[in-house]
Amino acid sequence: MRWVLYPIAALLALVVLGLATLAAMALFAWPNLPSLESLTDYQPRVPLRVYTSDGYLLGEFGEERRDVVRIAEVPALLKHAILAAEDERFYEHAGVDPMGLARAALSNLTTGGRGQGASTITMQVARNFFLTREKTYNRKLYEILLSFKIEHELSKDQILELYINQIYLGQRAYGFAAAARTYYGKTLDQLTLPEAAMLAGLPKAPSAFNPVVNPARAALRQQYVLRRMVETGIITPSDYENAIAAATPTRSQRDTAARKPQESSIHGDYVAEMARQIAVEQFGDKAYELGIRIFTTVTRKDQEAAYAALRKGVMDYDRRHGYRGPEAFAELPPNDAAPEQLDELLAGRSDYDELLAAVVLQASTKQVTVYRRGEEIEISGNGLRFAAPMLADKAPQTRRIRRGAIVRIRDTGKNGWEISQVPEVQSALVAIDPRDGAVRALVGGFDFNRSKFNHVTQGQRQPGSSFKPFIYSAALERGYGPGHIVEDEPLYFPPGVTGSQAWEPKNYDAKYAGPMTIRDALVRSKNMVSIRILQDITPRYAQDYIGRFGFDSAKNPPYLPMALGAGSVTPWELAGGYAVFANGGFRVDPYVVKEIYDGNGKLIARTDPPVASESAPRVLDPRNAWLMDSMLQDVVSRGTAARARSLKRNDLAGKTGTTNDYLDAWFCGYNPDLVAVSWVGFSQPRNLGRGETGGAAALPIWIDYMRTALAGTPEIQRPRPGGLIQIEAGDGSRMDYQYAEYDPPEPPVAPNWLLEMFASDQGPALEAPEEAIPPVAPPPQPIPAAQAPAPVEDRMPVPIRR
Repeated sequence: MRWVLYPIAALLALVVLGLATLAAMALFAWPNLPSLESLTDYQPRVPLRVYTSDGYLLGEFGEERRDVVRIAEVPALLKHAILAAEDERFYEHAGVDPMGLARAALSNLTTGGRGQGASTITMQVARNFFLTREKTYNRKLYEILLSFKIEHELSKDQILELYINQIYLGQRAYGFAAAARTYYGKTLDQLTLPEAAMLAGLPKAPSAFNPVVNPARAALRQQYVLRRMVETGIITPSDYENAIAAATPTRSQRDTAARKPQESSIHGDYVAEMARQIAVEQFGDKAYELGIRIFTTVTRKDQEAAYAALRKGVMDYDRRHGYRGPEAFAELPPNDAAPEQLDELLAGRSDYDELLAAVVLQASTKQVTVYRRGEEIEISGNGLRFAAPMLADKAPQTRRIRRGAIVRIRDTGKNGWEISQVPEVQSALVAIDPRDGAVRALVGGFDFNRSKFNHVTQGQRQPGSSFKPFIYSAALERGYGPGHIVEDEPLYFPPGVTGSQAWEPKNYDAKYAGPMTIRDALVRSKNMVSIRILQDITPRYAQDYIGRFGFDSAKNPPYLPMALGAGSVTPWELAGGYAVFANGGFRVDPYVVKEIYDGNGKLIARTDPPVASESAPRVLDPRNAWLMDSMLQDVVSRGTAARARSLKRNDLAGKTGTTNDYLDAWFCGYNPDLVAVSWVGFSQPRNLGRGETGGAAALPIWIDYMRTALAGTPEIQRPRPGGLIQIEAGDGSRMDYQYAEYDPPEPPVAPNWLLEMFASDQGPALEAPEEAIPPVAPPPQPIPAAQAPAPVEDRMPVPIRR
């Protein structure tokens, strides 16, 4: 028997020696273990978040998406799913599960590897906070020792809370609350059983097996978690079957997961980026991890309405100008192509909201079959109407839809799928509250992911006729009234006057109405009248005058083309300028950030803007503002913006604008509660196409936005201020108002036969794309003696307090 005892004794000796060695190593390592201060005083990296004024998330910035939650806020269903998947004996062991270690050791010995780690949740917390993920015995020893130390210092619920908030779960989501929002657009308490099981299965391989990257493997892991929940008695077999049946189908899970967060978020990327820049300017790069929350002035309703209106307007414009052809072509095998190969072809093609990238498998004039993320989609009938010219046999080979073509498809809902395209044209829309300049909505381009250039704040463009109201306002301070007569007759400036080439500005249709009132000239956007007015009041005076509206005088040189909007402005500046007319003559500057809070919820900055009629400086005589509002209302009721009458409101005012060669299309309009400016054009200016005026391209966007923004709000009519008298207009067509101190307008001196000759210009009011800038503009005229402009009350705005 002695020969039998020797091996047993040797084995026991080895075990004792091993345990002694481990004990010695533990005693040596214990004093060198890191402090648990990072756990007891948990300060996670929380990203910078930007919200609407009514609390909806616009965007977040930072390497780690994280929403910190307390353990009491975590639903029991999710906690049970996590424990079933990761550590079912969590509340029983002391940080290390001996049974799990024995099982892992046996597996590693039999396989000869180190694949099984048997990490408990406590061990994972130790690793995530203090160690690397390398698979070595030395690291495992430190992990075990740290686990004992953590269990000694923290309660089980505190450990689980750290785990739930810290663990990485793919797609830049850290913690289960962020993952729920990332993958499902939900909060933790809204998760269903299959969704909770999906999230609980992510810690094993969050980057490789999440439902966006690999929906098939994610679904297998989800099923494993559900089975473990049955085995541990958390759910019944019936619950399991129902959860499997309700789980998202694998073939479309990728698209579903990508769309869920989009459906619950607001399309406010340009606003969020503006807020981000402000935060980084004040707090540096630390802004991305301090949990700073910025509340902007935009509202969800207005922002979504602006986004939808702009997208519709741009897509309508794009359809008017036809299908350009596929984005690219790829060589496909003549027979079936593997889904992996097709996915790789589309991997570099970003989706732009509803405009999805797809590869054509088959194409004919009757039907096109495309591949999109594991799914073949057949498009026919009306879905091919837009792209039909590029399906015809005579279509150019370089633009023809054929097998291997990369196209865009769009789900139209009840009408099915259609072939579409990403528009090349850009647009911008900004809306502000004229009382204090608070931005209610802002969309800086068609799609932020395609172009981050913010056309609202960065796009310096010629305003065209949308700038005329500011020239007319200046004229009201120089003796003019809406009923005064000015000649609408051709103008010619010879080289001797311009100093270079001759300049011959025109009206849109080359028709001229002869003598007409200033009111009618603005309503019909008559260029000749605007130029004659500017000649009389002088460009130098007008340049100085527009400064009170917030425009940069240096970007609007004092030459006659200023009357046609030949200077340079942004939609942001135009919104501020039109707000002066809307609020009765007070200068307010647009602003987008309302309040900033730190990670602890403490208010650290607030914008206190000047308010019209209270602290904002008065820059316009109230009579001037009322008269301009009256004339701009006529532009809507019977002028170039008459399409806006579809809103069925009587308190709307505004002006269209179209620049030379149809490079820019504008509409700037308002009611006393809201100012909105829309613009359409190419980032690199080029012709929009014949007939694409402000009234045709930009005004429909404005109308669609205002229809939602003003829904349910009562009409507001501004009371007429004192100091105005009623007189007969110079042409005898109506009664009008003017400053009481001005002389009444003189009737036109033209003979009757001349008036009759010009009387043919009675068609619809049109805009002028011929608002050309001469190579060298006419020199400024000397300022004539005239009445001084209205006084300006200058009050300093309240700065942001920190």
